[in-house]
Amino acid sequence: MLEEVERWLARRSWSVTDRPLDRLLAAKRETGSTVSVVLPALNEEATVGEIVAEIRRALMTEAVPLVDELVVLDSGSTDRTSEVAAAAGARVVHRDSVLPRLPALPGKGEVLWRSLLVTSGDIVCFIDADLRDFSADFVSGIVGPLLTDPGVEFVKAMYDRPLGEAVGQGGRVTELVARPLLNLHWPQLAGFVQPLGGEYAARRSLLERLPFPVGYGVELGLLVDALHTVGLDALAQVDVGVRKHRHQDGRALGRMAAAIYRTAQLRLARPPLVRPVLTQFERTAEGFVPRTYAVDTEERPPMAEVPEYARHRAA
Repeated sequence: MLEEVERWLARRSWSVTDRPLDRLLAAKRETGSTVSVVLPALNEEATVGEIVAEIRRALMTEAVPLVDELVVLDSGSTDRTSEVAAAAGARVVHRDSVLPRLPALPGKGEVLWRSLLVTSGDIVCFIDADLRDFSADFVSGIVGPLLTDPGVEFVKAMYDRPLGEAVGQGGRVTELVARPLLNLHWPQLAGFVQPLGGEYAARRSLLERLPFPVGYGVELGLLVDALHTVGLDALAQVDVGVRKHRHQDGRALGRMAAAIYRTAQLRLARPPLVRPVLTQFERTAEGFVPRTYAVDTEERPPMAEVPEYARHRAA
């Protein structure tokens, strides 16, 4: 590990307990900052309501007004995600209603990008909607450094990711794809414990300058681009405990890995680019059958370049 990264780990890695809520609230009042929380959701009726309710109970009360805005951005759910989220107290926005002149592409990054148009907070916090046993520490932990340290621009959550009963066995794509890529090509980012984690917060002024990969590559793309835009010392991570969520099967992880590799390859700018498809195999009664999937390759431009966003911010 680079000496620079070792120094960064000592300077920019914290625990959620390092910043009590009263300190965060005092900093929020002093700076006048506002905080938006966004949950990108696709068929998450089983978990989204509990997450919304916990954020409202712990961080959106008269006594603890840490979060100003809580939005669930539904990316085309076919279950009761929208109804459950609204009943729990979130403002629900449907992906296709945002920037309708631009047909929506499938993918998590697309939803995160569009969320900038329907939120107003100076700090934007993204939380995955499939978390179980959710704690509001996930929000206060990663928002904290942005409220208390003006030099911090982008904060990732770090946590244990159990796989079933096995401790520390989650994050398979992280360990097999993302971590090797980062260590080899962006060694300054080697200190991030969960580079692909879906829980992170950033200043709007940074997010609106970054391109967003529309699919699974969004977390790696934003992290790499944030490094190049504001430098390592403006990035940080906070330990928020344990993350429990729904695990995907091996084929889904393969598609995720391919999208992440493609995102990295685009940023490395080393032609020729690989063909953006992935063939996997599924056993059927007739034997192994190839299934070929497109790899997410589209990226949305920095939101600051979108005319509707300028009008939205001026309103």
